[in-house]
Amino acid sequence: METYLLDWANLLLRWVHVITAIAWVGSSFYFVFLDSSLTPPVDDDLKKQGVSGELWAVHGGGFYHPVKFAGAPPQLPKHLHWFFWESYSTWISGFALFTVSYLWSASTYLIDKSRMDWASATAIVVALAFLVVFWLLYDAICRIFGQRKNGDAIVGALVFVLVCVASWLACHWFAGRAAFLLVGAMIATAMSANVFFWIIPGQRKVIAQMKAGEPVDPIHGKRGKQRSVHNTYFTLPVLFCMLSNHYSFTWSHPQNWLILILMMFAGAAIRQFFVMRHGWKLGRNAHPLPYALVGLAVIIGTLIGLKPSVVPATPPAGAAPMADAQPVGYDQLQPVLAQRCYLCHGEQVQMKNLRVDSPAAVQQHAQAIYQQVAMQKLMPMNNATGMTDEERALVKRWFEGGAKTQ
Repeated sequence: METYLLDWANLLLRWVHVITAIAWVGSSFYFVFLDSSLTPPVDDDLKKQGVSGELWAVHGGGFYHPVKFAGAPPQLPKHLHWFFWESYSTWISGFALFTVSYLWSASTYLIDKSRMDWASATAIVVALAFLVVFWLLYDAICRIFGQRKNGDAIVGALVFVLVCVASWLACHWFAGRAAFLLVGAMIATAMSANVFFWIIPGQRKVIAQMKAGEPVDPIHGKRGKQRSVHNTYFTLPVLFCMLSNHYSFTWSHPQNWLILILMMFAGAAIRQFFVMRHGWKLGRNAHPLPYALVGLAVIIGTLIGLKPSVVPATPPAGAAPMADAQPVGYDQLQPVLAQRCYLCHGEQVQMKNLRVDSPAAVQQHAQAIYQQVAMQKLMPMNNATGMTDEERALVKRWFEGGAKTQ
């Protein structure tokens, strides 16, 4: 019953998390586009009100005319929309999903004993520390270097180094799939913390100053803009981390930390292309195509580097027949299943309500066994029972030879 309820919790939380993430990412992308596409106002009345930029757009059969004030508007409107629940809901649902999927069963999903053989409580504390420590270090970098000359470049370089170090540690301390997700959660936590600790409080201070009839301090807008820009560059790396758990060839690789860094770098470079493209169309900067090409080159290079070796379909002329060419029967498969799979899918325990301790059960789940064990290498989970590559190859030959159990 516990497994059944956890599966439902996982499904519902994942559903909510994806919906809220779409809302957050969508609004973030829109405002970056809007800020980069504004042109100086033409109307004298708008200029007198302190409008610094405007945009005319058409969508859904209607025309829209958003404007941006250089500092604060002459007076506060009666209805003011705040963009923060998209961020908070995404983080809350994501953390709940991380708890249900990984922290609740840390010994199975978070820990890889071949990397770090620690207790579940220790692994959970260290994983949570990643979220907190990364935010504190990132925030300190922004505070110390953000307002200096060339501060954006310095902050960008230091944050990149910080992300690289965190990725290396996560991939050496945790199971590969959990490490990728943890790095994504770490960066996403910083994104939401930017909204909670800087962007929204700064906006509240501006409104408080306006209500009190005091001059509006522009520093709050500058700081909020800085953190908002950081969030838009974090977006594609985070999305890659969240999606990668479905593709074991990334996180199961011996140099998975390098793959993670390269793909996140590629995502940030491609995002830079789209951010600058809006300004380029208005003649504000050079064509940003090099950023997209760099990102694409990194992805292609990673793709080539991960290419699996090709095994000849037939042995060279005169060579002895390969052992792999021999069919595998159930009598050869069963000892492997007993040693590597019965622990979680046998008489005593049936995780996911699945048993493979009888010929009939193996025949029924042959396709799943082949996919999970031989192709995707997802099972055994984190290879907790130490299945070898030779044993995975044996499962592959058994299935491709007809998956016979008689």
